[in-house]
Order: sequence, then C-alpha cells, then structure tokens
Amino acid sequence: MKKMEEITFYRNKRGDKVWRVDRVDEIGGIEVSFDKKKIYNLWTDYPSKFSAEEIEIIKKEMPYWVDFFKSREEE
Repeated sequence: MKKMEEITFYRNKRGDKVWRVDRVDEIGGIEVSFDKKKIYNLWTDYPSKFSAEEIEIIKKEMPYWVDFFKSREEE
C-alpha cells in the first residue's frame, strides 16, 4: 500500500500569491504552487511550464530565484 505523501503549503509573507511547498520525504527541492493543486518544481519547470502571469508573480515575490535562473529566460 502506498503511503500518503505529507505536503505543507506556506507563504513567505502575508499577501503573497506564491505558496511554497514542503514535502516530508524530499530534500533540496524548490517547489511552488499558485492554487495548492498544481505544484511546480523551480529546478525543472521554470520558466517553460509557467504562464506569463505566474512568471510575473515569481519575479515580484521570488526575485532571487528569477535572477538565479535568468539564463533560462534568454534561451
């Protein structure tokens, strides 16, 4: 029987639109959600799987990671 995965959603600041995602059994992943249903992995999904609106939100709320992945936007 497959064990239920424990996921916690939290926001860095009140009013943020990005939910950060913590999984009990995962280390090192940077995951986010905008609706607590669809979860994105920044390492593998940014920016190609994000909508234009989601990219703008990430730029505002997570500027460090936008700068970190800047070379991906220029491809």
